Amino acid sequence: MKQREVTILGQTYILGCPDGGEALLSAAVASVDREMSAIRDAGKVKARERMAVLAALNLAYQRADAQRSPPLAAASHAAPAGAEGAVAGQAGADAAIERLIRRIDTALGDDGHLL
Repeated sequence: MKQREVTILGQTYILGCPDGGEALLSAAVASVDREMSAIRDAGKVKARERMAVLAALNLAYQRADAQRSPPLAAASHAAPAGAEGAVAGQAGADAAIERLIRRIDTALGDDGHLL
């Protein structure tokens, strides 16, 4: 197993990487860095630990959603959703994310302020 130096949100980490897994590790690091950067840039969360938890939850949700989504061929036969449906769906998702952030903040308490 090789060790790779990676950077996530400006911080360097040394990670173990199985032989031949460099591309997967690089993709995973890029995803985590992208999620954490988006959370930081939104300005609502300051603690690195909370950003990491939210990024992990976002990535896990995206993965679970991709697994339950119908295959592309089946989706192409469905009636297209209107712009109103897309906007309503995004508003619902935004509200769910806000509720999740509040729940995580409550659960973590002041832990994030120690970092």
